[in-house]
Amino acid sequence: MTAWIVAALLAVMALAAWLGVAGAARLRGPLARLHAVAFVNIACGAPLAAAALVTDGISGRSVKVVSAVLLSWLVGAATAHATGRALVKREDAR
Repeated sequence: MTAWIVAALLAVMALAAWLGVAGAARLRGPLARLHAVAFVNIACGAPLAAAALVTDGISGRSVKVVSAVLLSWLVGAATAHATGRALVKREDAR
């Protein structure tokens, strides 16, 4: 049963990544595409952390995976914010 849950979570993760790719390809401007990148960061991290917790329960390995996902969310949000500000400043300078 656990294997099916983990497989489903990883399938959701892959589907979210492909949805982000489709969204980035469809959106027009770089600022709009940045939203698709941020979506992939969040939508792929949550199932990954859940799969680690389902597989191992609360263990050293699952805590490390969850910590890495949380760090990825924090760094990804800061990077998206900085990139968005740079894009807006560049467009204002034109």
